Amino acid sequence: MLREDDEPGHGHPHPHPHPHPHGGLRPNGAGETVTIEQKVLAKNDLLADRNRTWMTDRGVVAVNVMSSPGAGKTTLFERTITDLGGRRPMAVIEGDQETRLDADRIGRTGCAVVQVNTGAGCHLDAEMMRDALTALSPPQDSLLMVENVGNLVCPALFDLGERAKVVIISVTEGTDKPLKYPYMFAAADLILINKADLLPHVDFDVEQCARHARSVNPDVHVLTVSATTGEGLTHWYDWLAAQR
Repeated sequence: MLREDDEPGHGHPHPHPHPHPHGGLRPNGAGETVTIEQKVLAKNDLLADRNRTWMTDRGVVAVNVMSSPGAGKTTLFERTITDLGGRRPMAVIEGDQETRLDADRIGRTGCAVVQVNTGAGCHLDAEMMRDALTALSPPQDSLLMVENVGNLVCPALFDLGERAKVVIISVTEGTDKPLKYPYMFAAADLILINKADLLPHVDFDVEQCARHARSVNPDVHVLTVSATTGEGLTHWYDWLAAQR
C-alpha cells in the first residue's frame, strides 16, 4: 500500500538525538549531532509527504492529537466517537510505549483502531504512521484520529502526514505549560483546554493559559472543553467538521 523504497527508516529503541529548535547549550561534537538530526528529520518528512499524498487521494483527514500523559486524549476520543457515530466514518491510531489498553477502550466503541507500541520511543513517526495506515486501511472520506505518545516535546518535531495538529492541556496542569514547552504549542493548529469540569477545584487560569499559548502561536485556536461532561465539545466537533 504505502511503499518505502529508500533505506530502512527510523527505528526504536530510540537511538537518535533530538533537535533543539530553540537553541541551548550543546556538547562537543554538536556539528555531527546536528547533521544526524537533520538526516533523521529529512527522512521522516519524506515519508510524511508520502503518507499525506496517500490520505489526500482517499479523502482521509488525519488529526494528530498530542499532550502530556493523563490530559484526557483517550477519553476525548471515546466521547467523540460516541457523539459523532454515523455522521462520518472514523478510525483511530493509538500510540503508547507499551500495552494496548487504550486501543481496547477505543475498540469497545466499535471504532476501527490499531495500536502502535513504540517501546523506548517517545513519539510516533512517519514510518510508524505508514505501517499503521497499512494495517488499518481507513475508509474513504474518513476522519482518522491519532493519539500520539504522551509527551510535550518529541511528538511536535515529527510530521506524520496529518492534516492538523491538536494539543490538549488539562486544567490539572500548570497555566504556564505553553511557555515551558513552546515548540509543541507553536506547532498546534488547535489547543484544547480539557477537564473544564474541574476548574472550581484547581488553580488554573484559562484566559492566562490562552494568552501564553498565543504568545508563541498568535493564530492558534483555543477551546475549553470537558471530555467527561461534554462541555464545549460542540465547538470541537465543528472544528473537526471543517477539516476536510
